[in-house]
Amino acid sequence: MTYLKIKDETMLMTVNSSSPTTLQKMSQEQFYEFCRLNPDLRVERTAQGEVIAMPPTFADTGNRNFRIAQQLANWSDQDGTGDGFDSSAGFTLPNGATRSPDAAWMKLDRWNSLTDEQKASFSSICPDFVIELRSASDTLKGLKEKMQEYIENGVRLGLLIDRKNLTVYCYRADGSVTVLNNPTTVDCSPELPGFMLQMAKIW
Repeated sequence: MTYLKIKDETMLMTVNSSSPTTLQKMSQEQFYEFCRLNPDLRVERTAQGEVIAMPPTFADTGNRNFRIAQQLANWSDQDGTGDGFDSSAGFTLPNGATRSPDAAWMKLDRWNSLTDEQKASFSSICPDFVIELRSASDTLKGLKEKMQEYIENGVRLGLLIDRKNLTVYCYRADGSVTVLNNPTTVDCSPELPGFMLQMAKIW
């Protein structure tokens, strides 16, 4: 059991189970304060204000997340037109939801348009590119809905990686979804020119 603090009150909840836990609804301001008081908790907030506490990822999923972030960072450093973010970064989307994709990237001109104060919060900006890696606690239906939300809020390319079924779903800004079965690489051009996600160490 883990104690979650909200201002002067304390809630007793189980957050180390194998599935996400939905907490009470919170305003954006309440959510920011909640995260400040619970810095070690992995949480997201839906557009309807529902706060979802997620269990820590299993070690193998964490390893794959690391491999994804590593590849994205290497390409981003070489490309130089944008910056990348790991799974701990939270973004407030135009619809009000606060999401933390497993990996994200955005163009430098958009990132640099934010003030230092905005960058140091759950920035009110949608990444250009996101990746979600399905973990044991994720449902495919829920992740597909999240990917659709990303696209509707400005993501230009989103990858949903389903290790269980060796499948990658590629979501693009025009509304198209391409399904790749057991690919060895995923070409992220033209949105991320030259970025080829190597799948060998992710499967």
